[in-house]
Amino acid sequence: MAYEYKVVQIREGLIGGKMSAGKLESTLNEWASKGWQLKQITSVEVRGRIGPGGVEGVLVTFERPVG
Repeated sequence: MAYEYKVVQIREGLIGGKMSAGKLESTLNEWASKGWQLKQITSVEVRGRIGPGGVEGVLVTFERPVG
């Protein structure tokens, strides 16, 4: 069986802020309603738009069968 994948980046803009469980849950439910299944969540440091620093975020990987 062949699969396709979708990777979604979620980050919090506040310095020192923690990831919002509600934001993650909303993203999971949004993609699940389109037939995507959670494959993996990876914590990453995402570069911000201002300055050299980064903010904490996650990459959420979904998969679903092709066809």
